[in-house]
Amino acid sequence: MKIKAWKKVISYSFLALILIFTYLPIAVLVVYSFTDARSIGVWTGFTFELYAELFSDQEILSAILNSVILAVTSAGCATIIGTFAAVGIYSMKRIPRKLMEGTNQITMLNADIVTAIAFMLFFLIVQFIPFGWATLIISHTMVCIPYVVMSVLPRLSQLNPNLYEAGQDLGASPMRVMFTVMLPQLITAMLAGFMLSVTISLDDFVITKFNSNSEVVTISVYLYNKLKKGVKPVLRAMSTLILVVVTAVVVGINVGQKRRSDKARKNV
Repeated sequence: MKIKAWKKVISYSFLALILIFTYLPIAVLVVYSFTDARSIGVWTGFTFELYAELFSDQEILSAILNSVILAVTSAGCATIIGTFAAVGIYSMKRIPRKLMEGTNQITMLNADIVTAIAFMLFFLIVQFIPFGWATLIISHTMVCIPYVVMSVLPRLSQLNPNLYEAGQDLGASPMRVMFTVMLPQLITAMLAGFMLSVTISLDDFVITKFNSNSEVVTISVYLYNKLKKGVKPVLRAMSTLILVVVTAVVVGINVGQKRRSDKARKNV
């Protein structure tokens, strides 16, 4: 009994250390976003000065807007393509399916720098696609698709394998079965893949840097350019704001999914 108690103490202590090392830097960042001190560790009083500076800095606001547009657009495209790809992979036979699942993971396992250079060389060879929004959306979409596929495939394996054939037996066309029968069953997995894709796109720097021009500046590129001159205090406010928005969206989606699942259980 004592050994079990010690195991619990050690496991909980280890978990607490992981949580502290993970979230303490974020908590410090949030706290010091409410002071206008030049460096973290010096508290000059509580103020919203950094947030006021953030919302008056057009360069930062433009970078945030560009990042959001790029993330939402590429994640939306990746969700649509990735969902149909997952359905296609799931319907394959065993060996082709394993082959496609392995191929799907290449960009996930590959180094970002290799993927970025590969996309850059491709766009240089093609030439008719100008560097900027088009190259960024294409490259980010292609990078996000595997994550959507990995989110949707497990949900497909949980569905009745005869669901698609049953819809066709009732007289529906293949596309109608896909949109009215399959997609409603996959909506939670699609949302998970979409949110993961948004996060990956917002976080990506290497692919963005190699496949954009000077006219399209995202948050990651902006931070890279500014950090050469030192860390500006306003960046603490920007990071905190992004953290709050992402957390609110994730919590909202989870609460919405829980309410829908609870409603479905009551109906049953």
